Amino acid sequence: MIGTLKGIIEYREDPFLIVDVHGVGYKVLVPTSVLAKVTTIGETIKLYTHTHVREDLLELYGFTDPSDLKIFTLLISVSGVGCRTALGIFSVGTRHDIMQAISNGDVTFFTTVPRLGKKNGQKIIIELKNKVGSYADLDLSQDTSKDQSELLNALKGFGFSTREAQDAIRELSGKGETVEDKVRLALKYLGK
Repeated sequence: MIGTLKGIIEYREDPFLIVDVHGVGYKVLVPTSVLAKVTTIGETIKLYTHTHVREDLLELYGFTDPSDLKIFTLLISVSGVGCRTALGIFSVGTRHDIMQAISNGDVTFFTTVPRLGKKNGQKIIIELKNKVGSYADLDLSQDTSKDQSELLNALKGFGFSTREAQDAIRELSGKGETVEDKVRLALKYLGK
């Protein structure tokens, strides 16, 4: 199976790129976040890929970050979620948004994805909550999810990205008594 591709972008059309690797053009389906980064044809790109094989089909799905590929693989492990639907989930949010939605049981996040109904959204949350929770990227300390959500929203309200906010929350590791204390400590950390 093809694990990575590094080559020159020959062609771009939503939702795929054609990447020339030593004279062979690979058609790789990618999320919109990857397409947004591609500004010019002819630039070099490295993609971590998932090879999807059926009796009548061979497709490559590519991501610029191996962690995105891990989440994609977890998503397609859920029955009823295919590769195109999983790719659609990445078009709605980043890896961190997806992990946060799974962690918080946010079904509405998944219902915004085309071809993914409420039942499959619930199935993703139920089947992946423990698996995603084991990733270091999602370890948001031992706070209650309500406090976490409030803290995350407060930091995002100050203009920080979800990832920056999650990094700050992770850095707190149990410091601070109230949400206000935690916001103050997180802002201090993010101000460095």
